[in-house]
Amino acid sequence: MVCSHAWGSGIPATVVAAVDINTTTNQIYKHNFPDTPLWNKTIEGISLDAFDKLPFDMILMSPPCQPFTRIGLQGDISDPRTKSFLYILDLLPRLSRPPRFILLENVKGFESSSARDCLVKTLTQCGYTFQEVMVSPTSVGIPNSRLRYFLIAKLSAETQSTQRSKTPDAFTPPAERASPEQLTDSGPLRPEEDVEASRVLYKQETSKDAQRKTSQNNDLSVRRIRDFLEPEVDEEHFLLPPRTLLRYALLLDIVQPSCRRSVCFTKGYGRYVEGTGSVLQSCEGTEMEAVFRGLDSLCDEEKLQKLSQLRLRYFSPREVANLMGFPQSFSFPEQTSTRQQFRALGNSLNVEVVVGLLHRLLSL
Repeated sequence: MVCSHAWGSGIPATVVAAVDINTTTNQIYKHNFPDTPLWNKTIEGISLDAFDKLPFDMILMSPPCQPFTRIGLQGDISDPRTKSFLYILDLLPRLSRPPRFILLENVKGFESSSARDCLVKTLTQCGYTFQEVMVSPTSVGIPNSRLRYFLIAKLSAETQSTQRSKTPDAFTPPAERASPEQLTDSGPLRPEEDVEASRVLYKQETSKDAQRKTSQNNDLSVRRIRDFLEPEVDEEHFLLPPRTLLRYALLLDIVQPSCRRSVCFTKGYGRYVEGTGSVLQSCEGTEMEAVFRGLDSLCDEEKLQKLSQLRLRYFSPREVANLMGFPQSFSFPEQTSTRQQFRALGNSLNVEVVVGLLHRLLSL
C-alpha cells in the first residue's frame, strides 16, 4: 500500500493511493474512504514512471505474511507471494524522489528472514536510518495479544540535502542496530512476550500458563475486555453452537469481560476454533472451574447443559474491530457477511499501534 490511513492519529496527511487486489477489502476501504484513490491491482503492476508521478512522502506497507509465519512453509523470498515486496525494494533506489518515511509491518518470523535482510540492505544503500521493534497492542493498553514486527525508517539528512529536509536525531544507525534476536522497543510502546507461540489448551494448561494469564489480568496498564464490548449485541447470534462446544471445549481460550487479555484474532475466527482467537464467557456469575470439573465423565447431553451455563460466544466483528484499535467511525458495507468481516479484521493491523509508531517516526 502506497499510503494508509491512521484514524485518530492527529497527523495531517493526504493519501495519494491505496493499493490492494482483495475485492472484499477494497469494498470495505472504499466504504470508509470514498474519496481516496484506490487501485485494484498488484504492486508489480505499477511502473516506475507511475510511482514517480505520485507525490508521496511516506510508504506504509504490510507485505503478505504467509512466507514468514511460523505455522506455514516459511518459503521466504522463494515464495511467489514475496514478489510484490521484492518489487518495492527494486524500485526504491530508482525512484526520482524516494519517500522520506517508510513503515513496514509483518508477522513474527520476518525478523529472521532473508526478505528482512534484503530490506535492511536496500535501506542502508538508499541512505535510510531505521528502527526495528516487536510490538503488541497490550503496549498501548489494549487487552489483545498480536505480536508483530515493525520497521520505521527515515531518509538521512545527507540523502535529503537536495530536498532541504531535517536531520533525523533519534534513530539507531544501521551499523549500531540490534540483531533480530535482540529487538526491543525503547519508547512509549513496549514489547510483549510472545504469547501466541504457546497456545493454551484450557484445563490442560501448565502452571506457567496459568501464572501468565494471572499476570496479564493483573496488569493495570491494560484496559478490561468490557471496555471494548458492544453495549447491545445479539448474543444469541454469536453463541458457540452445541457441536463446537462438545468438540472444542478444552481447546477454547476463554476470557471474561473483567479480563485484561485475549489471544490474537485470525482470519479464521468464527469459522475455526483452535488458535483463531478468544471466546467470551457472557455469564460471569458461573464459575468456570465448576463447569469443567468432571466434564469428561459426562454424556454429551450433560456436557452441553454444563457448558451452556457459561454462555460462551464469539466476539462480534465490531468488538474485534474495537480490540484492533479501529475507531467508532469505521464500519462495514451492508453486504459484507460476518465471515468476510472476521477475515478482513484477521488480516488487518492494530490501528493504535500504528498510530503510536507513526508519531514516533515523524518526531525523529
